[in-house]
Amino acid sequence: MTARAELTPLPERPLVSIVVPSFNQGAFIRQTIASCLEQDYRPIEIVVMDGGSTDGTVAVLESFGAAPELRWVSEPDGGVQDAVNRGVGLAKGDLCAIQSSDDFYLPGVLSAAVEAFRRHPDAALIYADTVKVDAGGRELSRFVTGPYAFTHFLCKRTVILQPAAFFRREAFLAVGGWSRDFFNADTECWLRMLLRYRAVKIDAFWAGRRMHPGQRDEQRARIIRDHERMTRSHPRIRTGPRRWRLAARCGNIRHALRYGGIVEPRARRKALWKAALLWPPVLLDAEVAGLLLPFYHAIRRRCRGCRERP
Repeated sequence: MTARAELTPLPERPLVSIVVPSFNQGAFIRQTIASCLEQDYRPIEIVVMDGGSTDGTVAVLESFGAAPELRWVSEPDGGVQDAVNRGVGLAKGDLCAIQSSDDFYLPGVLSAAVEAFRRHPDAALIYADTVKVDAGGRELSRFVTGPYAFTHFLCKRTVILQPAAFFRREAFLAVGGWSRDFFNADTECWLRMLLRYRAVKIDAFWAGRRMHPGQRDEQRARIIRDHERMTRSHPRIRTGPRRWRLAARCGNIRHALRYGGIVEPRARRKALWKAALLWPPVLLDAEVAGLLLPFYHAIRRRCRGCRERP
């Protein structure tokens, strides 16, 4: 890894800009915007880039009236990558986030994010954990990702989910924003950012991530294909340390498993063993060890019980 790029110092109380790309998410976007306005940190601005929705989204946006912290446009665009790039270009904050129009922030998140950037002034990207909810907002599960290391990111021990990530606007602009060449534009942008800047993980739940049939995560084949292309095509990965390529190959297998690219149980187990042989540290992840190592969960429960005894 080359020397880190330097960042300009933040002001004492930085403006936080939240860019919300939107298209036909009228059923959810009210909660998205409200979760921003209800934060206990100021100053903020919310920039909604709606792609000309026809489902009532505009009526929801109009219902917020002349809220001074909310700006929005609704017009045809070139897709979510175009919406995000134009939104960040319009934003004025030193700190930014991109919040999907079907996801939302948990209380106190913006204060926590700003404080994290104060503690880590050399970080360009700070991320946390998420709560998975269904279309009605009922909690399904909690996703805790790993601490930051570049190889953790490549091998998927660390998954930086957009709803719970904040970044320095200058770093986003320096790496060129979201690429239209990749469906997984957020992850691909993180990759370019992480090759130049430092990232930090905060152990807290910052966002609700909604699962429903209309979301981009349902387009699984494209997600798997573009993730592999992302790591194979990047010149810094191709010419960098061999451990990067091994971790990336491991991560591509795990990504395909996560999005259903390998379905049959025996094939999934074989693929996971291949991933672990490429990058053995993934065996430290409970989800991997639980599938590959017999009696792992039983032993872990027994050990936990031993620790809890007086």
